Amino acid sequence: MIVHTSLVYNLVIKFFCLLEMHPPLTLHRHPMCADIIEQFQKCHADHPISKFFGECTELKVKLDRCFRQEKALKRKANFEESKKLKERLQAYRKEMNEKSQD
Repeated sequence: MIVHTSLVYNLVIKFFCLLEMHPPLTLHRHPMCADIIEQFQKCHADHPISKFFGECTELKVKLDRCFRQEKALKRKANFEESKKLKERLQAYRKEMNEKSQD
């Protein structure tokens, strides 16, 4: 009975790990992760029952890592863009202050 309880516990943990949310799996929104998305979707299609018992978990972990890397790159690019915009705004304000003082 102890083995059975342990097995049920492990299955429940795996099931709830699979319920973790991820962004919509659209290829055009995640070009960096397109290969992994296709593999993950194929795994879910090929294993409709065993996907609940950890068959596709390894791909899910790879997908989560890829999404994190993609997000970090986008965050860095957005930060650089915001710095450029901030510098342009400061230059514009300085120019407008100089014109208003003349």
